[in-house]
Amino acid sequence: MSSIGTFLGRDHQQCDDQYALAEARVVGKQWELAAGDFATFRGMLEHHLGMEEQLMFPALEQAMGHSGGPTAVMRGEHAHMRDLVQGMADAIVAQDGEEFFNHADTLRMLMRQHNLKEEGILYPMADRFLDGQLPQLLEQMRAFEAAAEQGALP
Repeated sequence: MSSIGTFLGRDHQQCDDQYALAEARVVGKQWELAAGDFATFRGMLEHHLGMEEQLMFPALEQAMGHSGGPTAVMRGEHAHMRDLVQGMADAIVAQDGEEFFNHADTLRMLMRQHNLKEEGILYPMADRFLDGQLPQLLEQMRAFEAAAEQGALP
């Protein structure tokens, strides 16, 4: 992978695919399967957000000389996504499909808009600002990914 956009964009698609599976389980009222598939989605999402918040955002903020602007907006959206995901997880435990989809409608819209901003604006910006650091940053992301796969990350 030669760019942040390629590396993290792949994560977006994988999260979307896992989310669709979990949502289908809720539609079918397969609550036990929904719980497992949603927990997998949640873990994938947290891993993705962690790579951005712990690796890419700090590097980009340092290169830009400030922590406001686009990364602050993205962090705010990450917090909103986490709140929605918690509500959806609670709805699965309660086997409440209506409550799940109340949160899901907002999450889908938020994730779609968020991913478009990242893929269309933030990742290309990061690729430009971090050009000299790109190989090192991508290696850190690969290590972060490997640690998650080995269960070394929370």
